[in-house]
Amino acid sequence: MCGIAGFYAGNLGSDSIGICKNMIRKLHHRGPDDSGIWVSDVADVTLGHARLSIQDLSSAGHQPMSSSCNRYVIVFNGEIYNHIEIREELSSINFSPKWIGHSDTETLLAAISIWGVDESIKRCVGMFAFAVWDNEKNELILGRDRLGEKPLYYGWQGNTFLFGSELKALREHPAFLNDINRDALCLLFRHNVISSPHSIYKGIYKLLPGTVLYLRKGSNEPVIKTYWNIKSVAETGSSNIFLGSDKEALLALEQVMSQAVSGQMISDVPLGAFLSGGVDSSIVTSLMQANSSTPIKTFSIGFDEQGYNEAEHAKIVAKHLGTEHTELYVSSSETLDVIPKLATMFDEPFSDSSQIPTYLVSSMAKHHVTVALSGDGGDELFAGYNRHFRAKSIWKRISYLPLPMRKLMSNMMLMIPPQMWDHLYRMLTPIIPSHLQFNLPDDKIRKFAEVLSVESPESMYRSLVSHWKYPENIVLGSKEPITVLTDNSMYADLSDFENKMMFQDMVSYLPDDVLTKVDRAAMSVSLETRVPMLDHRVVEFAWQLPLNMKIRNGEGKWLLKQLLYKYVPKKLIDRPKMGFGVPIDSWLRGPLRDWAESLLNENRLRHEGYLNPAPIRKKWEEHLSGKRNWQYHIWDVLMFQQWLEAQ
Repeated sequence: MCGIAGFYAGNLGSDSIGICKNMIRKLHHRGPDDSGIWVSDVADVTLGHARLSIQDLSSAGHQPMSSSCNRYVIVFNGEIYNHIEIREELSSINFSPKWIGHSDTETLLAAISIWGVDESIKRCVGMFAFAVWDNEKNELILGRDRLGEKPLYYGWQGNTFLFGSELKALREHPAFLNDINRDALCLLFRHNVISSPHSIYKGIYKLLPGTVLYLRKGSNEPVIKTYWNIKSVAETGSSNIFLGSDKEALLALEQVMSQAVSGQMISDVPLGAFLSGGVDSSIVTSLMQANSSTPIKTFSIGFDEQGYNEAEHAKIVAKHLGTEHTELYVSSSETLDVIPKLATMFDEPFSDSSQIPTYLVSSMAKHHVTVALSGDGGDELFAGYNRHFRAKSIWKRISYLPLPMRKLMSNMMLMIPPQMWDHLYRMLTPIIPSHLQFNLPDDKIRKFAEVLSVESPESMYRSLVSHWKYPENIVLGSKEPITVLTDNSMYADLSDFENKMMFQDMVSYLPDDVLTKVDRAAMSVSLETRVPMLDHRVVEFAWQLPLNMKIRNGEGKWLLKQLLYKYVPKKLIDRPKMGFGVPIDSWLRGPLRDWAESLLNENRLRHEGYLNPAPIRKKWEEHLSGKRNWQYHIWDVLMFQQWLEAQ
């Protein structure tokens, strides 16, 4: 795992090296082991690299790296898990470069020399973001992996084209304009992230997953091509359904998952896994242990707050599997100490509060390993979120009621204080079936109350994934941009509402929230994370599975759980799904109150000129009084305010 940055055009001459050094210095956390810069002799292009050594720890892995034919120069961030197979394929066609080392970057560069960029990355199994300069065509090429595990920003600033792994590198270039994009800010208040391809800055974009960007010398308009498309994968898979039995599906899933996990265990440095004790991380851990002759290292974070502590479950699973388990219980004060780091860590406003425990478990794991595998992706692929297996049945029930009646019921439910819902739920828990129980009842009930007033299943999904319902009323002088969730032309043609929701999560929530959170939190402490569930072969197989192999008996992840039960007894796993979070709601009324009040001060908001103080102050006062739980809405505002303060 590394950091890359660079620029094209601008005629900076001898300043190029110094400027790029400043850019790469900002990415030191992504690559503390080595750094390098390359400047073209004949074109105004500069490539920079910060290296975290994972494969081939020697100087043979140094970047920027030139191809043996001297046509291409590359800076690469990520891992190609099948690069040995690619080397063997190159040898089979009588291509025999003089290999300098055994890094995957050298393999990719050799492949590009023979097959070109497009064909080479189609052969790659892995996660990556890269920049290649083609000396023959005078062309800059940027590429990103299929699912968006590794980040890459780009854009014109004046007459200079900038790119980099994180925005902090781009800000170091003297051409950077630093213009905040108010329209994109709307997306933060809608989804707690700034959705792709937008960024917080005007003119700067996120390269979409599965695409390659080409910029020829003399051209102002980059050409972006798609080499792998989740929309096509979903549509093709759904029209070519797996026709085997449950037993055959289980065997096929185990084979493809084992292949992904074993492939991602390749490393020249210590490796382990995040273990929460939930289905996804437990499957990854089980398959890792099955592929290892020694106990693998596993890590979990514990909290004292009831409803947020997964460590006790992880410990039981780790003991059963025989892993070398490390857990760390952190106090509320240690958790709160993370908050001042968030603006710099995430580089643009980002308000998924699970960013805090993600950082803590990454920081703890880094003391023991350099690479950690995670279970992310299972929810999106196998129907793991409540909305996937409950939204359709809820819609069937509520759609019989007239809309005015549903709106009235919704308003009445939202008037009840969160403490009352929590108390009522605790009283009823003994008589509620285990598969219908859930953590954080106030949050779930509030979401149900909000969807009561929607007009269609599609608007129900949008409500479930929205925080502020009318963000344009919050961000002054803004218009909410079109995204993959609002552009009908980008929807996959799928018959089932459940599959439509999973697809929408795959193209929005997964890359923009989950993968961004894990990448920034882990890389801030120089820890590489890998996500076996997002091996594209696993993804393609999952989309071929019939819906009843994902959702059965009112529960999601059915087939995935059957695989897990081969390694871990059901009784150790069968419990209500627990989110990976922290009690932001109570913290805002307690230890964070003064900090939040200073950022939400009405005069301050008015003076800064970005946000409308009235609705913000109203929600803040309702939250403080306990009348409503507005933790997510308030956290959206606070993360922007903290980011703005850090600029």
